[in-house]
Amino acid sequence: MTVDTHHHLWDLDVRDQPWMTGPEMDPLRRDFRPADLQAALRGTSVDATVLVQTVADPDETPEMLVLAETVDRIAAVVGWVDLTAKDARERIGRLQTHPSGGWLRGIRHQVEDEADPDWLVRPDVLAGLAAVEDAGLIYELLVRPHQLPAAIKAVGQFPQLTFVLDHCAKPPVAGGELEPWASRIRALAAYPNVVCKLSGLVTEDEWAAQPDPSRLRAWAEVVLDAFGPGRVMFGSDWPVCLLAASYTEVLGIAKDLTSGLTDTERTAIFDATAREIYNL
Repeated sequence: MTVDTHHHLWDLDVRDQPWMTGPEMDPLRRDFRPADLQAALRGTSVDATVLVQTVADPDETPEMLVLAETVDRIAAVVGWVDLTAKDARERIGRLQTHPSGGWLRGIRHQVEDEADPDWLVRPDVLAGLAAVEDAGLIYELLVRPHQLPAAIKAVGQFPQLTFVLDHCAKPPVAGGELEPWASRIRALAAYPNVVCKLSGLVTEDEWAAQPDPSRLRAWAEVVLDAFGPGRVMFGSDWPVCLLAASYTEVLGIAKDLTSGLTDTERTAIFDATAREIYNL
């Protein structure tokens, strides 16, 4: 059994995806619906997935909750709430009391798009994180390397809140420079309440060079060494991964990058840790 901790769905007739800019995003500029997900999963060992938000739109999360209620294999939802809103606590509460609110496991914001590298430690954001903690949810960190120092500070203020780092903080794989990303990853991993998704690496490399596990190995080894296999989870980042590799290729790359681990360690990465973190 395998849990995919990170994928998306969207219908462009319902909602625009403003992050799709430039002709290089053309492969993604179409609808990706549940039937497309089921087709991508066909023939794989994936039996449960986590559906993750894509836009800062309060209407998206309730729609995802309904999908989790009705679509086979979607087992959890990571939604969006405006953490800076004075009523963030009430907004989270409304999602949890939604008829399908039981599928909500976490909250995420596209911090990577924020101009302020210290956005995560603004007082209003910290108040929002406190609301996430009080609601019993996890918080997913979508940050880039230069935002990791703020992420480290925020994590340190909430030792009881589980944080999940998305896409290994989007390291500069194509550029080949491990530092300062690697040192910051180790500093973040020093906090036991942080878990990291082994996801998104293929799209941080040169897309035309994919799929090639050898180009990603050094980055994966930093993550595995820093967090340990028990705090790493597989995520496909489908359909964004299609810019560089197919679903089955991304799954195969992840298995290749973890091939030197024990069976128990690989079970943690591909199954057990995700079931614990997302309460599946």
